[in-house]
Amino acid sequence: MLNKIYKAVPFLILLILPIFTYAQLTETRNFLTAARDIVSNILIPLAFTLALLFFFYGVAKYIWAEGQGKDDGKKIMIWGVVALFVMSSIWGIIYFVRTEIGIENDSAIPIPTIGGSGSGGSGNGCAATGEC
Repeated sequence: MLNKIYKAVPFLILLILPIFTYAQLTETRNFLTAARDIVSNILIPLAFTLALLFFFYGVAKYIWAEGQGKDDGKKIMIWGVVALFVMSSIWGIIYFVRTEIGIENDSAIPIPTIGGSGSGGSGNGCAATGEC
């Protein structure tokens, strides 16, 4: 009996989750916008800063160390440059794809409606525009 319940609970949760999403569409959109802003305005610059500091740490270690420390500093510098290159490449690819497709940064996603425009017509806006 418990085995059936354990199998049914995740399925029921998956059925219920869209209800919460559609019930609060604006708050969900605000949450997603806030999450995007945090990633693009805080996390990405922080990652670039950490990679740059990692590189300069390798430079300092290379300059002031002797023997094995110079090799460690060289490895740290190489990995810092690799990290900066990978992050810049990904950023450039995303920017290129967005500009080629024509995606704007602040474009609003239209909210889908069910049933029509609310004018009592068939829902295609014929009554308002007269182009039926």
